[in-house]
Amino acid sequence: MLIKRSDATRARGGLAQAFASFSAGALDRRAFLRRSGVAAGGLAAVAGLAAGTVRRAEAGPMQPGVPVEVRRNICTHCSVGCTVVAEVQNGVWVGQEPAWDSPINRGTHCAKGASVRELVHGDRRLKYPMKLAGGQWQRISWDQAINEIGDRMLKIREEAGPDGIFFLGSAKFSNEGAYLFRKFAAFWGTNNVDHQARICHSTTVAGVANTWGYGAQTNSYNDIRNSKTIVIMGGNPAEAHPVSLQHLLQGKEKNRANFVVIEPRFTRTAAHATEYVRIRPGTDIPTLWGILWHIFENGWEDKEFIRQRVYGMDDVRKEVAKWTPDEVERVTGVPGAQLRKVAEMFAKQKPATLVWCMGMTQKTVGTANVRAACILLLATGNVGAPGTGANIFRGHCNVQGATDLGVDNTTLPFYYGLDEAAWRHWGRVWNVSYEYLRDRFGKSGADEAARKKLMETAGITSTRYLDATLLPEGELRDQPNLRGMVVFGHGGNTVTRMPEAAKALAKLDLLVVADPHPTTFAVLPERREGTYLLPICTQFECSGSRTASNRSLQWGEQIVKPIFESRNDYEVLYRLAEKLGFASEMFKNIEVKGKEPVPESVLREINAGGWSTGYCGQSPERLKAHMRHQKHFDLVTLRAGPDAPEEVRGDYYGLPWPCWGKPEYRHPGTHQLYNTNLHVKDGGGTFRARFGVEHNGQTLLAEGSYSKGSEIQDGYPQFTYGVLKRLGWDKDLTQAELETILRIGGNNPDTVSWATDLSGGIQRVALEHGCIPFGNGKARANAWNLPDPIPVHREPIYTPRPDLVAKYPTRDNFVAHRVPNIGHTVQKQAVERNIARDFPLVISSGRLVEYEGGGEETRSNKWLAELQQDSFIEINPADAAERNIVDGAWVLVQGPEMPRDRFIRVKALVTERVGRGVVWMPFHFAGHFMQVDQRGKYPPGTDPIVLGESVNTVTTYGYDPVTSMQEAKCTLCQVRAA
Repeated sequence: MLIKRSDATRARGGLAQAFASFSAGALDRRAFLRRSGVAAGGLAAVAGLAAGTVRRAEAGPMQPGVPVEVRRNICTHCSVGCTVVAEVQNGVWVGQEPAWDSPINRGTHCAKGASVRELVHGDRRLKYPMKLAGGQWQRISWDQAINEIGDRMLKIREEAGPDGIFFLGSAKFSNEGAYLFRKFAAFWGTNNVDHQARICHSTTVAGVANTWGYGAQTNSYNDIRNSKTIVIMGGNPAEAHPVSLQHLLQGKEKNRANFVVIEPRFTRTAAHATEYVRIRPGTDIPTLWGILWHIFENGWEDKEFIRQRVYGMDDVRKEVAKWTPDEVERVTGVPGAQLRKVAEMFAKQKPATLVWCMGMTQKTVGTANVRAACILLLATGNVGAPGTGANIFRGHCNVQGATDLGVDNTTLPFYYGLDEAAWRHWGRVWNVSYEYLRDRFGKSGADEAARKKLMETAGITSTRYLDATLLPEGELRDQPNLRGMVVFGHGGNTVTRMPEAAKALAKLDLLVVADPHPTTFAVLPERREGTYLLPICTQFECSGSRTASNRSLQWGEQIVKPIFESRNDYEVLYRLAEKLGFASEMFKNIEVKGKEPVPESVLREINAGGWSTGYCGQSPERLKAHMRHQKHFDLVTLRAGPDAPEEVRGDYYGLPWPCWGKPEYRHPGTHQLYNTNLHVKDGGGTFRARFGVEHNGQTLLAEGSYSKGSEIQDGYPQFTYGVLKRLGWDKDLTQAELETILRIGGNNPDTVSWATDLSGGIQRVALEHGCIPFGNGKARANAWNLPDPIPVHREPIYTPRPDLVAKYPTRDNFVAHRVPNIGHTVQKQAVERNIARDFPLVISSGRLVEYEGGGEETRSNKWLAELQQDSFIEINPADAAERNIVDGAWVLVQGPEMPRDRFIRVKALVTERVGRGVVWMPFHFAGHFMQVDQRGKYPPGTDPIVLGESVNTVTTYGYDPVTSMQEAKCTLCQVRAA
């Protein structure tokens, strides 16, 4: 019986010794059983071995007598950050275990994590570069691929300018790969760059950052063990983040915590709930305001917290007052008494945390939804302490890191934005002039003003590339029609309106797909020329860091060398930059071996520029030390204790950002953002003063609230050299720090800030005086710069309740990210045409535990493909009965924007998980497109084992005004028996 971690460690050692006594040669399963004395009828002997010590031999037999190397990397699926322990013999990955020492996964894996070794055995991987010529796939060399791609890119640049190409990056990049990708786009001369965060948590980043400073999870999975009330809204971690659920459930048991799930669908997470609240899809704000109505009505809000640390809550009260229990029930379907119960728990049984995922974010009101969630936390004082906070569960393994590193159309790395100051900062880091970067933008012959405008204009998003390609050029703003796309590590079935996406992809002159698998991009459109497939290795085949959802960085070491002819992201980006003529400038500060940039060197450049988000202290040496000494980090606090080796002692695991100062300053990282109960040198902090010091005559600085040990015992602005001088603290700067500040500041050194001081001196001095470099401000309940400063409910574009549109309409048409957003027109026409009559079912989507993302990788994994072989749709028994649909039968599904004679064909799962009028599909499937089997369009041997119809063939128009997030969780459809 396994009763403690050390038992498993000892048992593993014993098995390795047993292997060493066998004769040389691979063992099949039968030989293994025979030599182990476990023959037919003898399997009972296995029961004496500790859990995890016996593998199916098919999963990779070891070579007896051959040394085993143990290497550590991070699971490449969701954002929890589970450590994978790999056993390697002769350069082959032969065995795998979860890390018992990791405070994150604690010796556990989900189905996906347990099968990651299969990714590098490459049964269905791209083996070499290929191109589509005359409708046929041809094998080509890397040199030919880089040369032809480069020539086509330069041709587009000459004819349409650098904005004629869209760069779609990846949440599966390492931090170093993400940074190089964004840097590549900058040196090419475009802000048309994006990645998966657009379609999962772009609205989270915008909503949270505009509330209290940073757009990220405030606490951690582990910290939820401290919560007494856990509310999960629009998330299903039991399937989407399975290993995280151990922390939630153990917290629930230990604290006898309330476990509330608010969700249209009764999920596997809801099965653990102490209270399940079923809402109509698309009514998050009415639900949250309904909860807050009871809190305000009963005086349960945290009045002192609001007075000291929140701006604009009275404005919220006015909006919330409209959402009486009767109106909330009319719009959401939730009885007022149930929401009163939830409100009282959340306000009184503290600490309380609110967890959300894409069920909240993928809406036309996604940013407003997130803002409403943050306001609920602020009203109850549930931010900035253990067990509280906005615990935002991100999707992919490095979607947090890729967002931080700026694979985004609105900003340079670390949220510096796109204004001149941001470009000058990164120009200093990259050791290139501002003028050089500016002149990379715009068509040949453009003047300086035109180039500067493009340089500071947000680019195309991943959700709108199809419109930037198909719309008449005159309808776009500062943007030619897209002529080419370069796609690294991104599925093609993850955006809504796939019939339109197929048309857009077919129109491109150039389509480059750089990925371990061909992905849907390669087969969805009808193309015969100009498509290139570049085999990129997985993150297990290279080294680098990744950032988990809780902001912790972990270093993954290369387990095996890239298989077949695959290359890592670093090398491919270098070779493309070399072909395009800017490698010498782009990589001048980065060590390159052969043609492969060294990831440790890339991370050091990241440290040199990442001051604004506290990515400055996580050196490769510190991160590697954390991986070596995982066992010394506490399960709940994530902190290494006094008995830990000196190189990690006192650190929080993974040095979660912000990790202030240079690496040698040894800041421990920040486990809980905005925690005033800790000294800033101990991971404490305040709300960020990023919105000024006053608005409409009211202070935006904290009043009477400050972090432990602060020498300024009140609110204060962000630190600059000028602020240091006024405080008399400038004398604490070293001579070298002062010289750097004066060099950066030129004629106005007082403006050099904590975020642009490359010496780190301003941060260091502020910390030494107990102050947080970004200031001590108030969180904003009223975010006056957003389209809806106070969140208001707006009905989905395609709503099942057209009777509510007059009172709760979507926003007027506008232009965002260079493309028109005509959501108001689409909604108006849907009401006038009575679309809800012909398409009466609300369709939503989500994850399965077996698959991830677009599914190309996981559906190509034989161990996972065996578990889930069909795309399906969940439908309520009453809705199924009305349509003569039986469980397991084939059905046809159609959305209001699909061609009238086209449907998708999937299996019916008749279940009460979904309420009446709601259906649900997983979003991992592709390869069938409106009943056309596309298996033959894949290069031979690369087609995924499982194909199916994508839910996004059905989904429709609708975009968030702040981020252009797609509305994927609440549109309409019709289902009928096939």
